[in-house]
Amino acid sequence: MSQFKTALTAYQGFTDLFQSVILSTVSEDRIPNASYAPFVMDESKNIYIYVSGLSTHTQNLYSFPKVSILFIEDESQAQQIFARRRLTFDCEAKLVEQDTNLWNQIFNRFETRFGEIIRLFRDLPDFRIFQLTPHKGRFIMGFGAAYEVDPNDLSTLVDFTSNK
Repeated sequence: MSQFKTALTAYQGFTDLFQSVILSTVSEDRIPNASYAPFVMDESKNIYIYVSGLSTHTQNLYSFPKVSILFIEDESQAQQIFARRRLTFDCEAKLVEQDTNLWNQIFNRFETRFGEIIRLFRDLPDFRIFQLTPHKGRFIMGFGAAYEVDPNDLSTLVDFTSNK
């Protein structure tokens, strides 16, 4: 199997290895904040997070709806700590209005994936669902093995070697 096909296969299953995503947000005053949130993903690669309105990252998303997200291989699984497999996406964040069809669909996905605790959040007035829509991505397999996510089809990578 070619290096590209190996990377593509790894990329297509990579987010299945995770239940949470690392978030990088910026405040209205341009102060960065790193945090994380459990997530669900739809078929179009939109990532949804269900977060408290009291958290710093939620306030940042209201003020500046751009977020960088990171999925990164666990240190204990990495063959080389300097070359952990990882996927980053630059995303636009949009609040999903509560009690809409989309909100109910995503809420049900959270409940299926994370269980009873999600039902507890439903009654808390500060919890919100945000849709994070990727527009740019990069998948790193290791040293010398970086691939851009195809911005026209987020389910695949760009094979730069086929252009040579």
